[in-house]
Amino acid sequence: MAVAEAHTTVSAARARRRGRLLPSDAGRAVNWAAACMLLMVTAVALLAPLLAPYNPLAPVSMPLQPPGHGTFLLGTDAIGRDVLSRVLYGWRSSWFAALAVIASGVVIGGFVGVFAGMSGGWLDNLLMRVTDGFLALPAPVIAIAVVAALGASFFHTLLAVAIVWWPFYARIVRGEVRALAARPHMAAARLAGSGRLRLAGRHLLPGTVPAIVITASLDVGNLVLTLAALSFLGLGQPAPAPELGADTARNLQFLLQQWWIPVMPGLAVFLLALIANLAGDGVRDLMGDR
Repeated sequence: MAVAEAHTTVSAARARRRGRLLPSDAGRAVNWAAACMLLMVTAVALLAPLLAPYNPLAPVSMPLQPPGHGTFLLGTDAIGRDVLSRVLYGWRSSWFAALAVIASGVVIGGFVGVFAGMSGGWLDNLLMRVTDGFLALPAPVIAIAVVAALGASFFHTLLAVAIVWWPFYARIVRGEVRALAARPHMAAARLAGSGRLRLAGRHLLPGTVPAIVITASLDVGNLVLTLAALSFLGLGQPAPAPELGADTARNLQFLLQQWWIPVMPGLAVFLLALIANLAGDGVRDLMGDR
């Protein structure tokens, strides 16, 4: 996960503010371009219903048409569905699922981290031990257990992953809150009569935003791969729903002849994870320059 890297980034940002040289303008441009990739990926996910040339669930041509045949840019699958349309809808599903899990992790982990960091003492220790307990839970095993108990569905898989994802954010937010609470301006705010809620809302929460943004941006790629792996294992939406991991797994028997059917969804997962990691690096560097 991105916990250690986020702490390193925050420390590097503070060091640069103490006088180190900022990256060159060329480096800034590269970082901005990488960060803008997040917007591009989100735009493709939002516009997938408009970009997809066909219904991803319905056969539209002869089966096993190769890429570039007729109007089928990525070919057709074993029952004649357009591979490009299924990849676009699977892209949309994977991206928004990753963002949903990260959003839940930021909200739950942020609340736990702020509460623990402000409380201190035995309550802080208790919450961190509970957090450590959740960190020890393996995501695939929890996903299998949740799906076995509640039934196979994409929502249940997301629920299982969210259960084990929030502790990373709780750890980071708690560390940032503890560091911010020891600064002179916090002591001045307390002397001025600020209550706990005001301290949290005006001073602590805004100070944790850079670390949260950096961690979340670096985390998207890991989460895309995790969800794709669980989908590959059959823990996602049931067929015929378009999912990148599941479409790769269901069509492995075509790998040596009609290679495009399993390879194109897998390539989409690779591109999503690569773009997310490059964009995360760009966001980290840009936030570190501030």
